[in-house]
Amino acid sequence: MNTISSVLDQMTVESSLCEVLEDHTLRCLACAHRCLLREGRRGICGVRFNRGGKLHVPFGYVAGAQVDPIEKKPFDHFLPGSQVLTFGMLGCNFHCSFCQNWHTSQALRDPAAAGSVEMVGKITAGDLVKAAVKNGAKAIASSYNEPLISVEWAVEIFKLAHEAGLRTACVSNGYASPEVLSFLQPWLDGYKIDLKSMQDKRYREMGGVLAHVLETIQRAHEVGLWVEVVTLVIPGFNDSNEELWEISRFLRSVSEDIPWHVTAYHPDYKMNDAPATPSKTLMRAAEIGQEAGLRYVYAGNLPGRVGSLENTYCPKCSELLVDRRGYWVVENRIDEAGKCPKCGTPIPGIWD
Repeated sequence: MNTISSVLDQMTVESSLCEVLEDHTLRCLACAHRCLLREGRRGICGVRFNRGGKLHVPFGYVAGAQVDPIEKKPFDHFLPGSQVLTFGMLGCNFHCSFCQNWHTSQALRDPAAAGSVEMVGKITAGDLVKAAVKNGAKAIASSYNEPLISVEWAVEIFKLAHEAGLRTACVSNGYASPEVLSFLQPWLDGYKIDLKSMQDKRYREMGGVLAHVLETIQRAHEVGLWVEVVTLVIPGFNDSNEELWEISRFLRSVSEDIPWHVTAYHPDYKMNDAPATPSKTLMRAAEIGQEAGLRYVYAGNLPGRVGSLENTYCPKCSELLVDRRGYWVVENRIDEAGKCPKCGTPIPGIWD
């Protein structure tokens, strides 16, 4: 019987996104783990490995692809009201106990997710882009598992997407290396980053280091990517006023124009002891973000239960610019130049 790894290893290509060291040893540069790979060894993600002194990486397959609203990623300042073709693969460089995509992200770690290999299908980058165009999508996004661990495949798709006039996006945990951001940046338009906590001990539990995620948010903004940040607010995990203030102040120190999404957790995977996030908690988190000076704060996952926090307003004149109900845009009044139609204030984002 084939293992998941043996199946996926057949769909790989060689990559130069690594340092070549002595004795056929490699250092992978796809994420901030910077895994040291001796001959025959795999990275923490489980899908990047050293064979014969060459780095082999995932390529030429998806474990899921779907067209849905861009707001579902979530992006609120990136082609609002448009459809996006989202594709995903298997594996992750984190092991979050509350993962809501664990069937794909933890497929190489957790036997309970092993069945996800049945969803894997070979496809070309060109066929994915053609599917996006055929279905009226205006963008194509890498999501469902961690995009950084299959960044070469994403770039192959994104290059063709740009040629076809589509925008491109990644939905990521933000555990990037400077090298992988440089590799992605020419072909990437939008970068949605999860900021899961401001406690390093929480990140250690998930398999990472907080500082690297904070650095990614700063660096991605500096190099001109459109960045939106999401915090899944989990009762008893990251929902204290103190921690929400820390997140808000950090984002404000990078830019007051970074949209911050606070979204509702529901019990899933291995974390079933925390209750689902109530709407009042999201509204409290959003109020803290606004008080910290963030101009665009959104509450998600609870449509119709968070008041005006689904909508976009002009930060100068308070005009309603984008009226939303859950993942659907009722009206988008931002003009073609990306400005408020009432006072002319530029609204940061990607609008076309």
